[in-house]
Amino acid sequence: MSFNTDVKEELARVDSTCSHCDRALLAALIRIEGTLLISGQGRYRLEIVTDAPSVARLTWRLLHESYGLRTELTTRRSVLHKTPNYLIDVPVQEGLTEALRDMGVLGDHGLELGVAPELVAKQCCAAAYLRGAFLGSGFVSDPRGDFHFEITVESQEMADDLAEIMAEKGIRARVMQRRSSFIVYIKSGESILEFLAFVGAHQSALVMENARVVKSVRNDVNRQTNAEIANQKKAAEASVDQIYAMRSVLEAYGVERLPPALREIIRLRVQYPDATLKELGERADPPLSKSAVYHRIRRIEQMAKDL
Repeated sequence: MSFNTDVKEELARVDSTCSHCDRALLAALIRIEGTLLISGQGRYRLEIVTDAPSVARLTWRLLHESYGLRTELTTRRSVLHKTPNYLIDVPVQEGLTEALRDMGVLGDHGLELGVAPELVAKQCCAAAYLRGAFLGSGFVSDPRGDFHFEITVESQEMADDLAEIMAEKGIRARVMQRRSSFIVYIKSGESILEFLAFVGAHQSALVMENARVVKSVRNDVNRQTNAEIANQKKAAEASVDQIYAMRSVLEAYGVERLPPALREIIRLRVQYPDATLKELGERADPPLSKSAVYHRIRRIEQMAKDL
């Protein structure tokens, strides 16, 4: 299974903290995955569609246990994607309108677009609402790759309210429009980790944290390796330039006309072309400091430049 599927499977098994958490979770699921159909004055029918069996089971259970509603569950197969999806049909019945009002789906003036404040007044209920929103249309990428998290909703009011709930819990999320939908998205690995922990996906959060550590170590190793390669390349290029300068000086002056100190540096550099200045100094007799080697090479390079 994918990491996204694992997260949803785990969230579907999270136990409610208080008696209102189920209402908040179901409200979010209905707002995102549900379609409300009008069957006459004040008469409604509800359809909820999901492609996750764990979400279908959870939604079916909460509709029965929380509100005692009659439902019909149908398993369908997508012609386009060749995968099953699940239709939960809640027919017209007594108690459905009151349940929709209790969940903040319906208000005094019809369909509500934002999140009813009373649903998320308690921290556990806010977590349950976000859990339901993610179960409805959430996606989180495999943490071994690029970090990406999003929840797709139909109204900007809903998207803004979800982002505000997250912000109140220290989770930084942004909202953007994608065609006719609105996306609440997170790009920060740390914020995604905070979301998973807040909504109760602790096992998934642990998996993600392990992946973050591995990725961080790998990036550190790559940076260190790249730096070492760059330093080696720079040292090799400097060594070649030094040898060219020494050749020019030798051709112009001859070995015997050069001071002994310069003759020794030329001998060491030609004999050890890959050595660093510090290593050249250690091979000198008597040993020289890195600074002394540097100044002698600079003197040779200046002589070559003057030529």
